[in-house]
Amino acid sequence: MSRVQLALRVSDLEGSVAFYAKLFGVEPAKRRPGYANFAIENPPLKLVLLEGEPAQPTVLDHLGVEVSSTDEVGAATRRLTDAGLVTLEETDTECCYALQDKVWVHGPGKEPWEVYTVKADSGQLEKATESACCTAADQEPATSGSASNCC
Repeated sequence: MSRVQLALRVSDLEGSVAFYAKLFGVEPAKRRPGYANFAIENPPLKLVLLEGEPAQPTVLDHLGVEVSSTDEVGAATRRLTDAGLVTLEETDTECCYALQDKVWVHGPGKEPWEVYTVKADSGQLEKATESACCTAADQEPATSGSASNCC
């Protein structure tokens, strides 16, 4: 299983959930305070909605590729590094109410991309307040390392 992830920061979470449920014909796979995600089969998409500031337009928060295993995250890390991209690795990080392993890179327009796998659901209950599911999305990736503050 592999699918693209689109994470949007929305001002009206409930209205956005209702809209995307109608658009894709599925209900959210996960709901938490200030957060919802949709696991859409067709097209294969993980749509993440993060509550933003009231009355602000919806903006891109980050992009990603969800993969099936930590081995696939490792392979992506090696491939991206070998291609000359600067990466930031995170292991066993709590992000978007899940335990994840991931690697971050930034596109030429500074858009944050993550390749990640979900290892388990998280017991984390507090609302995500940092930008992007993880503060790493706002940071320039380092050649290697680990970020510890996520969602």
